[in-house]
Amino acid sequence: MKLLMVHNNKWKLVTSIAIPLIGGTIAGTLATKSAKAKYQNLQTPSFAPPSWVFPVAWTSLYTLMGVAKHQFDKQPKTSNLQTGGNATYTTQLGLNFLWSFLFFRWNLRGTALVDASLLWTAVTLNTYYFYRGSKLAGSLMIPYTGWTTYAVALNYATWKMNRGRHTGHS
Repeated sequence: MKLLMVHNNKWKLVTSIAIPLIGGTIAGTLATKSAKAKYQNLQTPSFAPPSWVFPVAWTSLYTLMGVAKHQFDKQPKTSNLQTGGNATYTTQLGLNFLWSFLFFRWNLRGTALVDASLLWTAVTLNTYYFYRGSKLAGSLMIPYTGWTTYAVALNYATWKMNRGRHTGHS
């Protein structure tokens, strides 16, 4: 029986990590077909990283958020806490996946900025709920909160620098 519980727990961990990783990969692949070229054609602020940083950062962040979700789900179920944590987790994932389409696929960088701002709010709330349920889960979300803060600033600066510029619509 204990072996079955350990196996089940490992499966839940794998699933918790796989959902954001696979979802992010699918959204990124569908939305950013020519993202590298588009990104290189944009005017970007001095604090913008090279394009290779993004897949490395997102792979790490999706893994951390999956582990955080798993840790949060292991805690005793408190209805308001579980509802808030799960709702903000699902919301932030949806906003996260949508952003690539807005910014790269549809070239709606101002709308992507609104999405990124809503994403920051959802991630911050999600971090709060996760921390209340599990200090480890909340702590694992801190890098994502930091990255999202940086991403909002980067999105804003890039949007401002490229307003009215034709940047290779597809």
